[in-house]
Amino acid sequence: MPKKYDLTIAYRIYPKISKNPIVFNKDKYKLSELCLRSLKKSLGDLKVKMIVLLDNCPSEYSDLFKRYFDPDDLELIHLEGVGNLKTFSMQIEILLDQKFSDVVYFAEDDYYYLPNQFSEMINFLIKSDDVDFVSPFDHIDYYKYNFHNYNSKIKFCEKKHWRTVATTCLTFLTTKETLKNTQNIFKSYTRGNYDTSIWASLTKYNIFNPFKLLRYQEKPYFIGVFFKSWRYSVIQNFFGKRWSLWTPIPTIATHVETEDVSPTLEWSKIIEEKQ
Repeated sequence: MPKKYDLTIAYRIYPKISKNPIVFNKDKYKLSELCLRSLKKSLGDLKVKMIVLLDNCPSEYSDLFKRYFDPDDLELIHLEGVGNLKTFSMQIEILLDQKFSDVVYFAEDDYYYLPNQFSEMINFLIKSDDVDFVSPFDHIDYYKYNFHNYNSKIKFCEKKHWRTVATTCLTFLTTKETLKNTQNIFKSYTRGNYDTSIWASLTKYNIFNPFKLLRYQEKPYFIGVFFKSWRYSVIQNFFGKRWSLWTPIPTIATHVETEDVSPTLEWSKIIEEKQ
């Protein structure tokens, strides 16, 4: 029997501001609505099952999702402040257990998406045998830090360039099969591993030469990434598959944290025009 949905999203949301977003930096509800509305527009005509983890959220947050998604396509899970680590663990289990689609997406509540572009990620993932994970986010870190000075594979697909990268955040696209095979690495996040270290172990960029990292100006953080990678994922580092993580150029979405926004686009202007 064919799958009913093109995509299943596990979306986690928390009603407090994290760091310093570029808009609505004192109003998480308005920021949440902005980001959710942008995701909905980016999804276009895709058939999507939306499963939402509402962590200590007031009732208006539930109403927000009901406004943008049909009741038949929406599942709301109310939690009482279980926190970041627990909600990420729940995302893994939910996306592995669901039977709505083979393609799955981990979503956080502070990303702004460009309209009608999400399908480009899905097409890139399912049409390419060497694509394991896709992030929508062309992160500014790729241009700032020597850690990301490595050789990337480059492809052209769906009107964008795509390149392999070492790391990203915890908003990403993959398949159930790939998630099943890598779930134990991701679950180390709940035991104290960094998200950056998880990705470094999976992609195997810059994990075999700590002396190289000592030359970098940003070395304290990335030395920590190196040691976390080996503390939690030594078997993966030595014997596991090298998984591929790809990001688009130009970007499909940006983290709305002021210091993290994707380069080359005037995000404040784009957001103002789209409202």
